[in-house]
Amino acid sequence: MKAWPYPFWIAHRGAGKLAPENTLAAFRLGAEHGYRMFECDAKLSADGIPFLLHDSTLERTSNGRGIAGEQPWSALAQLDAGAWHSRRYAGEPLPTLEALIRFCLANRYLLDIEIKPTPGAERRTGEAVARLVARLWAHADLPAPLLTSFAPECLEGALAAEPALPRGLLLDTLRAGWLDTARRLDCAAIVCNYAVWNAATVHQVHAAGMRALSYTVNDESVAVWLAGLGTDGIVTDRVDRFSPAR
Repeated sequence: MKAWPYPFWIAHRGAGKLAPENTLAAFRLGAEHGYRMFECDAKLSADGIPFLLHDSTLERTSNGRGIAGEQPWSALAQLDAGAWHSRRYAGEPLPTLEALIRFCLANRYLLDIEIKPTPGAERRTGEAVARLVARLWAHADLPAPLLTSFAPECLEGALAAEPALPRGLLLDTLRAGWLDTARRLDCAAIVCNYAVWNAATVHQVHAAGMRALSYTVNDESVAVWLAGLGTDGIVTDRVDRFSPAR
């Protein structure tokens, strides 16, 4: 396998559930807990701006309404993405992916960017995210962000646009042909629901020259079991429980 430049512990959506997910406040809080690699979710506005949001719709994590990808960035930028979490974060805006990347570059943090497209925009989202990452990270002396997605079409777009960037296939279950799909997309990693892993699947992935990562691990006994299997990374909400220095 190629050398793996990323830390074992990755903070989910910035700081898990301790701050409003996918906001700069969350990434700052995760950094305060010692994390130096963060997972985030990126999609496109109607006018093609990559920004951070997990859901296709706005209701759960902002005061907006409707499908986020159908709205221009000028409207999305006005939303409150913090008050839903707690009064402490009221007024926290949705960030662009560019803003997060610049924050990480300034502080020497690493990223796992999940490409989370609006349905129907899979390939276009993969291409746009990859191009933005390649442009902003071009002169950084840091490992490039890992681009991951559940949608192979997103990774196909990223591969076509910027083949040098590392990619990871996200899986909730081991669907038919999963390893062949990852090979076809020249993936560096498989990122699975942690329950999928066992000694055989970890061996399969390592034998194929890829790394085995897990989401979303919040229990210490599970983390110990995954480390014992020889997996290569854990995405966690519990930035307050797991020290990345361990």
